[in-house]
Amino acid sequence: MRPGAPNPGAPDAKARSFGPSLKRLLRRLAPERTYLTIVFVLAVASVVLNTLGPQILGRATNLIFDGVVGKQLGQGLPPGTTKDQAVESLRQNGDNTFADMLASMNVIPGVGVDFHAVGNVLAIVLALYIGSSVFGWLEAYLLNVVINRTVKRLRNEIEEKIHRLPLSYFDAAPRGDVLSRVTNDVDNVAQSLSQTMSQLLISVLSVIGILGMMFWISWLLALIALATVPLAIIATALIAKRSKPHFVDQWKTTGEVNAQVEEAFTGHEVVSAFGRVREVGQRFDETNDKLYQASFKSQFISGLIMPTIMFLGNLNYVLIAVVGGLRVASGQLSLGEVQAFIQYSRGFTQPLTQIGSMINLLQSGVASAERIFEILDADEQVPDPEVEDKRPLDRGRVAFEDVSFRYEPDTPIIEGLSLVAEPGHVVAIVGPTGAGKTTLVNLLMRFYEVDSGAITIDGVDITRISRDQLRSRMGMVLQDTWLFGGTIRENIAYGNPNASEAEIIEAARAAYVDRFVHALPHGYETMIDEEGSGVSAGEKQLITIARAFLAKPSILILDEATSSVDTRTELLVQHAMAALRRDRTSFVIAHRLSTIRDADLIVVMEKGHIVETGTHDQLLANHGPYYRLYQAQFAAAIEEDDEPADAVELTKS
Repeated sequence: MRPGAPNPGAPDAKARSFGPSLKRLLRRLAPERTYLTIVFVLAVASVVLNTLGPQILGRATNLIFDGVVGKQLGQGLPPGTTKDQAVESLRQNGDNTFADMLASMNVIPGVGVDFHAVGNVLAIVLALYIGSSVFGWLEAYLLNVVINRTVKRLRNEIEEKIHRLPLSYFDAAPRGDVLSRVTNDVDNVAQSLSQTMSQLLISVLSVIGILGMMFWISWLLALIALATVPLAIIATALIAKRSKPHFVDQWKTTGEVNAQVEEAFTGHEVVSAFGRVREVGQRFDETNDKLYQASFKSQFISGLIMPTIMFLGNLNYVLIAVVGGLRVASGQLSLGEVQAFIQYSRGFTQPLTQIGSMINLLQSGVASAERIFEILDADEQVPDPEVEDKRPLDRGRVAFEDVSFRYEPDTPIIEGLSLVAEPGHVVAIVGPTGAGKTTLVNLLMRFYEVDSGAITIDGVDITRISRDQLRSRMGMVLQDTWLFGGTIRENIAYGNPNASEAEIIEAARAAYVDRFVHALPHGYETMIDEEGSGVSAGEKQLITIARAFLAKPSILILDEATSSVDTRTELLVQHAMAALRRDRTSFVIAHRLSTIRDADLIVVMEKGHIVETGTHDQLLANHGPYYRLYQAQFAAAIEEDDEPADAVELTKS
């Protein structure tokens, strides 16, 4: 990891507060205003129809109750007795409670239940509930469209942001953590929005509608119902506050687990070779246990919200049932109104419970959104110039003019470096590890920006042209080959997607890929995965050289491209690279000095400075740093050849 860059996956990274992050997430829905307006209207229509249901259903209860009471009342009174006469008779007999209740009812003594009227009321209620369901389905469907389109834009924004981030960001950030943010966290945001937005919208509108109906029926019972709401809000806020840090830890630790898994799988051979399987397993167990603890605490604590609200709701239900029964007995409310109010009270508690149950999902989604926003808020690389220098870059003359660079402000890497690579020349860069060889190439490719000085190509400052234009003139063959899952033909064509079949074959022949590809089961259509399974290390290197051939760059960068292949394959690679370097300005980073003898210019670097330049013969004659490097390699080879005789015999035996 390069020093000096922020680490988004560091354990001490602090999450933003819940409120601002939630607002920022919801603002991403703004492009869908039209759909959101329709969603809101449909939700209101669904809630209104659903809220009217209990009130109208209470009329059916009143019709049935009035009919039952009227039928029974008629059995003890003379035919033709009116309700007022029956009430007066009850008062004269001292039954004032029943008289008060009867006075508030629509009763005709001797007349039973009007089932036709009851049927009409039930038909209306059924139509209301069907309409509410249809509007609710449409609302959920359109909201799902809104959320998925929003998440799609978010993924695109992350993808574009990643391409604008400097190389230093990825040098500092664990790859597994970045992948977790781009995949797991985005999926979690999508899931959280899908499961909570529709439910929260319906629940909030239901609370408002039900509250209005409750006050319409009885302000006293409504106040009783509202008595537990502050308690529910306080309990929800306290529980949510305690669970939020654990949700943040959960998703941060998820990124750490992914980083460790990706690291262990990528370096599995090294881990096994050095006997560190147990150590890696223990480290994974520790991080996995942290994830378990964070997940358990977040889910357990947030899970207390729903049972707490349900308990308060049940307590509220008992109070309403008792007071409502007394109001019916006193004739101040009808039985249907109390029944409707009880339904409303249960309906009032249910959306509150649903809101509480959605809090944990919402917190989880916001915690993931915060991790995504950390990527979106990361410092980007220096933007391309608005007005580009349009001069052609065909000659390939590269000049480093008093260039200085450092990864950290107090640690210089390159200081005052000047170097010119003439068109068509091969410039070899050698030196000990940490001398700044690869850094020089990174500056030329604008993976990093110079602190001072300038780099020009054909007299054009590379900061005056876009990175795409700059890199389109360059080809790279690295020590670590990179292939993607696909056919050999597709991997070669990656250098020029518009290349014809003949050009692909020509590049393959020039890079000696054609020599081995016909021995494979399906020739150029042979599938290989990201690790290049099915072809050797040298063959993978030849494929990358063919890719560079096809790109037809004017400037070529070869970074220790033969270090990981056998001697026989190295000859093929060297022949291929020699053909590739022809008529191109080439920068060759090499540790094997025998591979750069024919370079036009050899640059020896130490601690970010050029200490010596010249041809192979000139530098050997100078007896300077290059001579010492060459002698060290040559002496090592001599020592290997001059093994003791007994050792040679032992080897033969």
